[in-house]
Parts: sequence; structure tokens; C-alpha cells
Amino acid sequence: MFYSLFLAAAEGGVNPWILAFSAITVAVTIWMGFRSAKTSKTASDFFVAGRSVSVGWNASAISGEYLSAASFMGIAGMVMSSGYDALWYPVCYACGYLFLLLFIAGPLRRFGAYTIPDFAEGRFDSPLFRKIAVVFVLFIGFFYTMPQMKGAGVTLSYIFPGLPYWVGVAVVGAVITLNVALGGMKGITLVQAFQYWAKMFAISVPIFVLMAVYGHYGRHVASNDVAQMPPGALYQKVGAATNAIVPFITEAERKTLPAKAPVDSEWIAPFGPLTTKAVKATAAKMPEEEKKAYLEKNQKPFSLLYTYSLIIAIVCGTAGLPHILVRFYTNPDGVAAKKTTMWVMILIGVFYVFPPVFGAMGRNLLPELYEGIGSKGTDKIVLELPMIISAKYGVVGSILSGITCAGAFAAFMSTFSGLLVSMTGALAHDVYGRILRPQSTADERMKMFKYCAVLIGGVAVILGCFVEPLEINFMVGQAFAIAAASYFPLLFMSVWWRGLTMKGAAAGMLIGGCTAMIAISLTSFSALALAPGKTGELFSAFKGLNEFWLANPLIRILCEQPAIWAVPLAIILMIIISKATAKDIPADIRMKMLVLHAPEKLGLKQEYIQEHQGPPGH
Repeated sequence: MFYSLFLAAAEGGVNPWILAFSAITVAVTIWMGFRSAKTSKTASDFFVAGRSVSVGWNASAISGEYLSAASFMGIAGMVMSSGYDALWYPVCYACGYLFLLLFIAGPLRRFGAYTIPDFAEGRFDSPLFRKIAVVFVLFIGFFYTMPQMKGAGVTLSYIFPGLPYWVGVAVVGAVITLNVALGGMKGITLVQAFQYWAKMFAISVPIFVLMAVYGHYGRHVASNDVAQMPPGALYQKVGAATNAIVPFITEAERKTLPAKAPVDSEWIAPFGPLTTKAVKATAAKMPEEEKKAYLEKNQKPFSLLYTYSLIIAIVCGTAGLPHILVRFYTNPDGVAAKKTTMWVMILIGVFYVFPPVFGAMGRNLLPELYEGIGSKGTDKIVLELPMIISAKYGVVGSILSGITCAGAFAAFMSTFSGLLVSMTGALAHDVYGRILRPQSTADERMKMFKYCAVLIGGVAVILGCFVEPLEINFMVGQAFAIAAASYFPLLFMSVWWRGLTMKGAAAGMLIGGCTAMIAISLTSFSALALAPGKTGELFSAFKGLNEFWLANPLIRILCEQPAIWAVPLAIILMIIISKATAKDIPADIRMKMLVLHAPEKLGLKQEYIQEHQGPPGH
């Protein structure tokens, strides 16, 4: 693997600045991982960082973990390829934390568990529910690791031209797996906090330089607006004092758009090509005389449906991501968890200002990326765009591109670290330590944590090798939809409704989560069946589904983004079945609700998991 890496470098085409900045990021990550590993001594350190992480460190670490390859590269790529539609992603990513702040973060920390499956078992006194919860930690985790692996493959393919996509996936997967296996949660907290600030630097500095050279964001957006208007219509006005004709809008420098690029009117519309692709695919098969009438009849309603479903998925999914939720257990108490959430909203809100600027500028300055597919398409605009400065200022472009590559490394490495800890904790703590061998010692569970990290890391790398044809943000949106249909209803209802029973919660989570996952998998498999090469051959059994999607675009949209029906389905099932099984409400439910909601100063809080105290439970 490493031989292939250096062989590709030796064959030429590797920019030394880009290579240097990327190597520094990886080296610092490994060094910090080794350094932090020395402080991880107990099982508590591995699973919840000793419950001693301060608000500042934890907010930076959560932000570093949350701002994934989708945030660093995917949003910019999607704004470039799909226009203003893609802005729903950053807006809803940030809004999801408002839900966490208001409804979930504080109560979840007061319960004092190690993992979300701990909470599921403790809230309903049901070991069976722990098993169900573990399965969904793995489902959501693996769906979310795939876009991170795509980011890794794209970035290394960019740094080492000619390097196979899968090598990047394997290299990054190996580095992160090593870090997590050595230091667990405590080990990666410092690394993720550093990576947040590295990403902020990497996304902001190049964009300020680009805007100074090629014009600000408004000029680049206006170029799309002006281009569809008659010459002289809006980009000139009469000067108030002199009656002279003066420029109203100065168009930014712009290359000719290729045929694959969306036209200006679609790109700049808030409900444009992103949300209507199924309808447009159907229309493409129609005779010209029928196409216009079909689009007028079907395009907009489905766009709104998709957008609403996407909003529900991202907002609710943020409040249901296991690897984010588990970090709140690392705070000392519920008050600290709430303060942490507030700071996370600020930190990620500032970050999301920058990726859309890359997308808007990329459309004008680097439109040839529209012609690329897979790892060579718009997903790499953040990496490629700074290089255009080289034409005017020589090595400056390479330095800036090196900085963004370093930020991309920090992005997918930090998120993959968190996902790996979350999934590994579910296997080592919940499956091994609480289900298979509840009599195991803390040392045995720590050792199992290391083995499970290697296992999960290996599976994630294998899955990541198959998703090159899919867009990063497309995959992230689907992972959020599964989290929204499974963990969000469970946590929200468990925390705020004392009438929820184990049977009601399990039925809602299972049916809502599983139906969403099946629907999503069908659309992804059918898309992969159209990919060239071995990937297409592997999923060729699903190729026929594409004809069905063309004939039934509404069903495709509901399957591709299922949150709009799966989340209500899960909640309604929880209510109906809980009402029917009201006799099963835990006898101590009043005490549990007090623990979840009473202020810490009343002294009611107990740690659900207390290390070195024998059997599971209280």
C-alpha cells in the first residue's frame, strides 16, 4: 500500500507544497494520538474520556468531529453542482444543534451512561433494547463512514495523480484506526479539538485570498444572475448626481460553462436541480413536445417534498447521531453539556459561511470540473480552486491548495475518529462487556476495545472502496435520515414522555429505522449499478430499478430521502403501542424522569455506569 503511494509520487505530478502540508497534518494527528494515548489508563478514559472534558475543549472537539468531509468538501461541491439548493445542508446542520441544546443534551448527560445503548437499557430496564440500540449504532456509523472514506480517496487521488482511489481510503483508514485503538475517547478528544481549528484556518485563509484576487462572493453570484438577463438590463444604472450610466453589477471573471453544468436559471433558484433530478430524468426520456408540459406539472411539487424531507432528516438526524451524542457523556454534568452545545452552534455556524463561497467561485472559475465524474468531479473544488492563483502569483496557489488539502485531511480524519470510537464502544462495552461477558474486568474491555477498533476500521475501509461514484453530501444526507428515523424518536420521546414503554419505543425505532434504511439502500444500489467497472458489475442486479424510478419519480424521491414519512411513522408507532402496553411502564419512571430533568444542585443525579462495580446497571 505504502509502496504504491510512493511509487505514484515518484512517477511525477506530485506538488511538493500540497504533499508537505498534508503530511504535516497526518504527522501531527499521529503524534497527538500517541501523546494522548499515554494519558488513557482506565476504561472510563477509553469510553467517556474520564467525564472530565471542559466546555471549551469539548465544543472544539465536537465541532471538529461534526465538520466532516461532507462539510469541508461536499457542501462546496454541491453548491457548485446544484446551486442554492445545497444551502439547505449547512443551514440545517447548524439548526440540528438547536434541537440538541433545547431538548436532549442536558438530560442525556444527567443520566450518566457510557453509550446510547446504555441509556436505552437503563431507561426501560431492558437488556433486549440494548441489543437493538447497538445494531443501529453500527448501521448509522457505517453509513456515515462511507462519505468520509470517499473524501479520503478523493483527496489522496488529488495529491498523488494516478493513485488508485482505494489506496487513499486504505491509508487514512489505517492511520485513524491506529489512533483510536491506542487512545480511545480521551486520546481523540485533543486531536479533534485541534482538527477543528485546523479546518477553520484551512477553509478561511484560501477563500479570503481568492476573493481578494478574483472578486467577492456577491460578484460571483451576480454573474449567474446577470447572465440570464438581456444585455444592459440590470447591470447598469443611472448615476443619481451626474445622470451618467455607471456599472451596477461588475461581473466576475467567468469561463464558459460546459454542457453538463446546470444553466444559470436553475443554479441560482432555491428549488432547482438538486431536488428535481428524478423528474428531470423522466423528462429526458420524453419527446420534446411532452417534456415541457411534464416538467411544468411535476417539477416543483417534488422539489418541495424532497427539500422538506431533507430538512427533517438533517435537523432531526443531528439530534440522533450516536457519535455526537456520546460526546456529551464526556462533560462533567448536564449544565456543561448545554454550554458545550451552545458553543458548538457558534463554532460550526462560523465555519459554514465559507464552503458556499468556494462553490459559487468554482462555478465561474473552474467549470471544467462539471465534466468529471466520481473523485474527479465537483467534490474536489475546495482542493482545486486555490491552484488557479498560481497563474498570477506562482507558488502561492500551491501553498493555498496545500492548506486546503491539510484541512480536508483533518475533516475526514476527525469525523472518522468519532464514528470509530462510537461503533467500537458499542461492540466493546455493550456487546462484549454487557451482553457476552458481563463479568469481564475493565482491563479486558479495554483490550477488546482495541481489537474491535481494528475490526470496525477494516470493515469501514472495505465499504468506502465501493462508494466512489456517489456524492459525499448525498451519502451524508442518507445517514442522517436513518438517524432521524431511529435514534431521534427514541431519545426525544424517552426524555420527554413518561408514558413511553419498551415495546412502543422498540417498535417505532425498528420499523422507522429499518424501512428508511431499506428505502435508501435501494436507491443507492440502483445508482451504483450504473457505475462503470467492477462496482457496476457488483450491483448489476439492481440495474432494473432505474427503469422503475423513471416511471415512478415520486416513489424514488420518497425512497431516496425518506425522513418525511419515516420519522412520523416511528413516533406514531411509539405512541400507539405504548398506549396499548401502558401496564409495562417502568415502576420507577418518576425517579428516572427526575434524574433526567432536575437540576444537578438537587443531588438527584446518579451515574448509570459506575466503573469497577460489578454487574451492569445501577
